[in-house]
Amino acid sequence: MREVQQLSAEARNETGKGAAYRARQKGFIPGVVYGGGNDPQSVAVEKRTLERHVDTGHFLTTLFELNVAGAKTRVIPRQVQLDPVTDRVVHVDFMRLPKGATVRLAIPVRFKGQESSPGLKRGGVLNIVRHDVEMICPAENIPDFIEGDLSALDIHDSLHISDFAMPEGVVPTIRDRDFTVASIVAPTSVIEEQRAAAAAAAAAAAAPVAEEGAAAPAEGAAPAAGAAPAAGAAAAKAPAAPAKK
Repeated sequence: MREVQQLSAEARNETGKGAAYRARQKGFIPGVVYGGGNDPQSVAVEKRTLERHVDTGHFLTTLFELNVAGAKTRVIPRQVQLDPVTDRVVHVDFMRLPKGATVRLAIPVRFKGQESSPGLKRGGVLNIVRHDVEMICPAENIPDFIEGDLSALDIHDSLHISDFAMPEGVVPTIRDRDFTVASIVAPTSVIEEQRAAAAAAAAAAAAPVAEEGAAAPAEGAAPAAGAAPAAGAAAAKAPAAPAKK
């Protein structure tokens, strides 16, 4: 289960661009908490603390217990607005997660069994099709990652979403097909050798056909330059023998 991080915030009584600007000047980032059947609430989060969480790279999939003047609410960030010039955080939105709520998240994919995989032992390469998979998760049971087992995979074998063990209540958003998450592919050197062998076989198969076509030109085609005239043509041009008296 994903660990819940603690985050403190202050309530904002003023709204609008002017109030947001003043909050930033004081070292806070303005934000909004919404959802959960309650009205939206304007808050301000300490800038350095928020930027530290954003810099982890998985801020939007992290659960927080937001403490606003002693009132604690479980939330998850849904949007972070950045300054287009400085890339600094200028606004953040949180969504409340009451008990029993579900949330749609991109869950990272990890793998085990690399040391036992027959395909990898033979020089195959792990081709990761999806580094994360979008899931619908209960707020109480959000996994840090899902893990696939490569120990039985050979070259050209694939790992599908059905091969992953899911935590209780967690389901992929794509339900109509068993999509591929990763596969073991042949190394580049083997692929090039196979392509070269296929090209050589194709050239060898086409060679006799080309020679046969050269020996029997198509009907009506002009004779090649320098070719000897046909016997019938030579006879037609020869002078007739004189008649005997």
